[in-house]
Order: sequence, then C-alpha cells, then structure tokens
Amino acid sequence: MKWSHIREIYPNRWVLVEALTTQSNNHIRTIEEMSVVSDFDDPKRAWASYKKLHLSEPTRELYVFYTGNEFIEVIEQPFTGIRGLR
Repeated sequence: MKWSHIREIYPNRWVLVEALTTQSNNHIRTIEEMSVVSDFDDPKRAWASYKKLHLSEPTRELYVFYTGNEFIEVIEQPFTGIRGLR
C-alpha cells in the first residue's frame, strides 16, 4: 500500500507499518510499498507495540508514522554500537 492510500484510510492516526518494498539513496530510505500492522490514537501505545513486535521479530522492517504528515522520510544512520573489550 502507498503512503497516500494509508493516509486516506487512517486519517490522523499513528500507524505501525512494515516496509515491503524499499530503496536507499544517499542515506534516505524510501518506502514504496508498506503494510499497516496496527493503528493507534496514542503515540505511546504505537511505540510500545513497535517495541514488543521488534523484540519478537527483529528482522522485520517496522516503522511508526503519523498519518497527519503528508510525506514520510526515513534517514539511515550507520550503527555505531559499542564493542566490549576482551
């Protein structure tokens, strides 16, 4: 589903979506097709649902967006995790 279609179906809602078709260019992730997992009226509930699902299925590409935004943008940032000393 395209973002414009999601906005029509879920006006002024927080949506937890899974990216289905994506591309990256210059550290910008473009989500061409996505699927709505759940919708919420409260952003805290949306993020709690995201965290729970991400913990159980970390390979899924999940995002939380607000449908009041006409456009969405995902900026990729390289992982700079901490490595333990041995």
